[in-house]
Parts: sequence; structure tokens; C-alpha cells
Amino acid sequence: MNCKWSLLQLWQTPPSSLLFRRCNFSKPMNSVSPKIMRPSVCFCKQMQTTAYEVVNGSYVPIRDTKQPINVNVKDEVPVAVPAPLEGVGAFQKLPMVMPSVDILFSALKKARRVSATKGIANIAKRERNRGAKQLDALMKELAVPLRMYKENFPNKKTLHPYERSLIELTLGDGNYEEVLRRVDTLRKRVVSVGKEHASLCAKSLTKREAEERLDEGRKKIEEIFNSEGKAVDELMHIAKTLRAMPVVDLETPTLCLVGAPNVGKSSLVRLLSTGKPEICNYPFTTRGILMGHINLSFQNFQVTDTPGLLRRHDEDRNNLEKLTLAVLSHLPTAVLYVHDLTGECGTSPSDQYIIYKEIKERFGDHLWLDVVSKGDLLTDTPVLFITEDSNSDTSELAKYRRVGPDGALRVSVMTKMGIDELKTRVHELLITQLSIIKDGSTEEVEEKVVVPKKQFH
Repeated sequence: MNCKWSLLQLWQTPPSSLLFRRCNFSKPMNSVSPKIMRPSVCFCKQMQTTAYEVVNGSYVPIRDTKQPINVNVKDEVPVAVPAPLEGVGAFQKLPMVMPSVDILFSALKKARRVSATKGIANIAKRERNRGAKQLDALMKELAVPLRMYKENFPNKKTLHPYERSLIELTLGDGNYEEVLRRVDTLRKRVVSVGKEHASLCAKSLTKREAEERLDEGRKKIEEIFNSEGKAVDELMHIAKTLRAMPVVDLETPTLCLVGAPNVGKSSLVRLLSTGKPEICNYPFTTRGILMGHINLSFQNFQVTDTPGLLRRHDEDRNNLEKLTLAVLSHLPTAVLYVHDLTGECGTSPSDQYIIYKEIKERFGDHLWLDVVSKGDLLTDTPVLFITEDSNSDTSELAKYRRVGPDGALRVSVMTKMGIDELKTRVHELLITQLSIIKDGSTEEVEEKVVVPKKQFH
């Protein structure tokens, strides 16, 4: 009660009275009052931002009920925000890399044009000024493009998972980062040697000494750049390789042709789209990801041809097969799985069946269409390989060897058998894929959930 009455008195007392109680202007400044000095209080209704209540003689802030209160205060920990992922298409933004020979030649040419500062009458001072400036210019002309390459080549961790897989499978795991590290090491060495010799040249006592140190510094920088400049040439090759990778639009429905090697995927790509992949009668004709486009009813779609899959474990697969798995894993594609039951492709129907079952189980959430190619060559009697035992076939495998999977469409590129129906089914598949992509993008915009802290360590 006493506390509340004291507060009421303070509120009714004018602020000026409270302020002037502290000061007695009639007394000298060095006099000290024996009374206890209390802090001044100045209330302003417009500036008061916190409300208080008295609890056991103490002032306790009253929480604003309008503000959301997090009860689980212990769970609130700083969450590391991950670097935003780039969209697909980062390879097309890579800078143009000049050959190391051209970079060095251009830097030497520009550095030799640098003259001494005007107004220096002393010959020795003028020469050491010119030498130091030329070495500094040479260092900068070499270091600037190297720094630009290091900064403008994307960090692999921020790339889309599909493009990250392309880098690892095309260039080799760790090679991309290693080349960028060597380029940056070259830049640091050039800067260090350039500054060191420019400083030595600036301390020369005679004109001859300045000229000798200029030549010495220039030769040292050239020697370093010639010996370690191969990293720049390797980076130029990497840029060309990555820039040639096909661009996949994540907002455009994509049809991915999958199957064993030489089953006729590339022939169907040529028939269905604008893509012109190489067609030969040997395994692994497709040595990368090939893209084509379909234009149906004024709507553009993408078609990708992938390297063939063999019957083996993932750790035993080559990089071409891993490219196919990367497309299925990281891109929103519809699958056109191609089967060849004629025995011409080199992979037995039994092995194709096992590969098909594995891929179907792993990527069954994709839209799917099965096609049996080379239908004009199929006979009523299934083709048997020497390694196969027809007596040990299960009923499901025996049926697969005769007609393929349930619901499979039989086609022939040579006789055009089933091609019209294939185009219709592909069109329906891609239209469905388009609606899925649109629905997925809408959900991503609407759902903004806080990431649990367990995902970051």
C-alpha cells in the first residue's frame, strides 16, 4: 500500500518539482548534502513503452499480450541459416576464362607501358619509381583476373543437387574445388612476389640496381605463372565443359528416357523431339545427358536421353550410369522406360527385368510409361540367351520376356507401329506432370515452416 501511495504522489508531482529537488542552486557546488540523494524521475506518457506492476516491493514488467510469447525459451537457440541454393542454369553464368599464356602476355605488355611519375629529376629515383610501378602493375594485371575467376565460379555447396552431381560425375569428385584452390594459390604467390620485388626495387640506390631488380622481379613472376598457370588452363577446360551441359528448366515438364544400353532410347528421342542424339549399335552411345524439346498444343516440353543402365550395384556403376540416376533423383521428371526383348541390345531380357524392377522400386513416385521397342522384330517365342535357363523362370519373368511389363506399349521406329499412340500417351503424361509441377510450386509458396534445429549441427 505504501508503495502504491508513493507512486501516486510521484505521478501527481510536476516533473519540474522533482527535477529541481535534486539541485539547490543557492549552495556552493562543492557542498554535499547529508541527505540521501535519490535519482530523478521524469514521466512522459508519450514515451513510456513498458508497463510495470508492484510485486513484493519490486517493479516487474507486464508482458504485452499482443506480442506472441514463446513458452519454450530453452529451445530457442541460434539457428544457422543455410546458404541459398542456386537454381538450375548456374553453368551458363560462368565467366569466360582466358588461356594462361594470353593473360601473361597481356599483363607484361601493359606493365611495360607504365612510366615513372612526372617531376622526378634524379635519374636513380626516377628509375626505381618506374621499376616499382611496373612490378606493381604486372602483379595487379595477373591477380585481378585470377581473383575474378575465384569469386565468379560458384561454390559447389550452393548449387542445385542436379548440377552438383554433374560436376562430380563429369569432372571427378573434388577436382572442381582443387582447380579453384590452385588458381587462388597462384594469385597469392604472384601478389606476394610482386610486392616483395616492387619494394626491393623502390629501395635501389642506383639506376642500374633498379633496372636489375626490375628484371629480376619480372622474371620471377613469369617463372611462377608459367609453372603454375596450368591451373588456369584447367579451369578454362572446366568452364567449357560445364557451359556445354544442357539446361533443364525445373518449371517445364520433362520426359526422361531410361533403360538398358542400346534398347532404342535415342531413336525415340529423335522421333519424339527436336533432340538429335547419336544413334549407333553399341552400348553407351549416349555419353552424357542429351536434351530435346516437344511442342504440343502450343506447350513446350523437355525430353532427355540418358545413358543406359547395367545390372550391377550402385558402387560398381560408372559415371555415365550415375548421371542417369542423378537425373531421376534430382529432377521432377516423368519416366519413359524402354525395354528391348529382341536380344539385339546385348542385355538379356532377364537382366533387363531385374534392372527394371530395381529402378521402378526406387523411383516409383515418378509418372511412368513402359515401352517395348523394336516391336517389328519380336516373335511369339521369347529370345533365350545362353546364360539363361528357361526352366528356372518365374511366371512373372516368363510373362515379361514375352510381352514386357503390364500395360507396356509396343512400338517400332522402323515401321512406325504404335508411334501415334506413343505420342498421345506421352502428351497426356507431360500434361499431368505440368499440373503436378504447378501444384508443387504453389505449396512451396504457401508453406513457410521454421526448420527444426536438429537439421543443423
